[in-house]
Amino acid sequence: MANRIVLNEMSYFGRGSSSVIAEEIKRRGYKKVLLVSDKALIGIGPVEKVEGLLREAQIDFTIFSEIKANPSIRNVQDGVAACKKAGADVIVAVGGGSAIDTAKGIGIIVTNPEYADVRSLEGVAPTKNPCLPLIAVPTTAGTAAEVTINYVITDEENRRKFVCVDPHDIPILAVVDGDLMASMPASLAAATGMDALTHAIEGYICRGAWEMSDMFALKSIELIAQNLRRAVLASCPVAIENMALAQYIAGMGFSNVGLGVVHAMAHPLGAFYDTPHGIANAVLLPTVMEFNAPATGEKYRNIARAMGVFGTEMMSSTEYQEAACDAVRQLSIDLGIPQRLADIGVREADLKALSASAFVDVCAPGNPRNATESQILELYKKAL
Repeated sequence: MANRIVLNEMSYFGRGSSSVIAEEIKRRGYKKVLLVSDKALIGIGPVEKVEGLLREAQIDFTIFSEIKANPSIRNVQDGVAACKKAGADVIVAVGGGSAIDTAKGIGIIVTNPEYADVRSLEGVAPTKNPCLPLIAVPTTAGTAAEVTINYVITDEENRRKFVCVDPHDIPILAVVDGDLMASMPASLAAATGMDALTHAIEGYICRGAWEMSDMFALKSIELIAQNLRRAVLASCPVAIENMALAQYIAGMGFSNVGLGVVHAMAHPLGAFYDTPHGIANAVLLPTVMEFNAPATGEKYRNIARAMGVFGTEMMSSTEYQEAACDAVRQLSIDLGIPQRLADIGVREADLKALSASAFVDVCAPGNPRNATESQILELYKKAL
C-alpha cells in the first residue's frame, strides 16, 4: 500500500508573517486579486491589514464576501461569477474555514467549469486542472483549510453538507500569522480550537493513519492541550501562536488520512441547524471516542499522555481509555462549550434524519470502528 502526503508548496509561520503576502503575489507575477472573506471581517482587523498590504503594493483587488458560516452552493457560484467578472488571476482567502473553503470551490470551478453545479465535486472529484492559484490566510486556529485537500459545502436545498476531496484545491501558499488570530472572540477561539483537537484525534485513530500522520496528530494534540486554555481564557499571544501552529500540524495529518464518525455526525448538524462546526465536533467528540475505544489499541494511552494525563504507563486499557475521554471532555468544559446536543438546539425528532445523513457522509468510512446507521442514531441520542 502506498501512503500519500500532499502539502502546500510553501507556507509562512509566525507573528507578523502576513507582511509577505504582497511580496509573494508580485514575485509570482499575479496582477489581479479576488479577496475572499467573511462579510463580518471586511474593513476590520485581519482583512483590513491585508487590504492595506495590497494597496501599499499597488496590487489591484476585488472583494467577495457573500459567504455564510456554513458556505453554500450559491456562495460558491456567486464567487465564481465575481472572480470571472474581476478577471482575477489569483485568490487570497482571509478568514476561517468558511472563507477558505469557499475560495477552494471558486478556484476549482474557474479552472474546471464542467463542475459549475458544485454538487458534482462531492467526494473525490476527478478534476483535471489545479484550481486558480490560491493564497490562504487563516484568521482562526482550527480548520487547517490552508493545508488540506478538503473543503465542505452546504446543500441548503437538500439540508446536507458534503465534503470535496481534491489535491487540486490545495493553496499554493499558506500564511499562518498568529497576530491575525489575536482578535478572535473567546467563544470562537474555543470552538475552533476544539475543531483542531477533533482533527488531530480522528486523524490519529482513523483507518488510514500511519507513522507520519501519527507524528503530526500526536504533536498537535500535545500543543492544543498545553495552549488552548491559555489562548481562550487569557488571550496569551504565545498560546495563540502555538494554537495556530497546532491546527496546521493537525491538518497536515488528517487531510492525508481521513477523519471519522465525529465529523460525519457534525456535518448534518451544520446543514440542519447552521451549528458552528467546531461546537458540533466538541459536543460529539467524547461520546464518539467512548464508542471507538475498543478499536484503537494503545492509541488512547498516547492520547491521554499527550493531553497531559500522568501515570498512563501504569494504566490498564480501560483506565487509559477513560482518561483520554475524560481529558477531552474536561478541556471542553473548561472552555465553556455546551456539553449536550440539546443545549445547541438539536431536536430529538430530527435524530433519524441526522443519522441517515451521517451514515453516508464521506468521513464515516474512515472511522476505526464500523458504525451502522442505528449505532449512529444511538450516539446522537447519548449526546442529546
